Amino acid sequence: MLVTEKSIKTLWVATTIGNLTDYTIRFANQPEGSKGSGHFEIVSLVGTVSVNGSHLHISLSDNKGQTIGGHLMPLCKVYTSAKIVLQATDRYEFSREKDGTTPWEELQVKDRTGG
Repeated sequence: MLVTEKSIKTLWVATTIGNLTDYTIRFANQPEGSKGSGHFEIVSLVGTVSVNGSHLHISLSDNKGQTIGGHLMPLCKVYTSAKIVLQATDRYEFSREKDGTTPWEELQVKDRTGG
């Protein structure tokens, strides 16, 4: 994985254009992912990526324009392309840690310059 090879600590998805034939996403407040097959346009992909933990959400529309979205899970299959524009910075470091406000690991942003 790119973030491991390059030791990237702070990267986020700026924009995405593409399509899938198979998806696995976890809907809100559900313990397991849901799967679907067909032809889907990626209408949104947002989130953070880091060696310290990643969190991505995706929205997909089907051939009738109906849209679903949720937490991106493994096993999604690209149909023709997925053009993902990423942005990174050395100033901040992203991590996912329990902070006591929820039972989940939440995004923590640390200023690496001390500013």
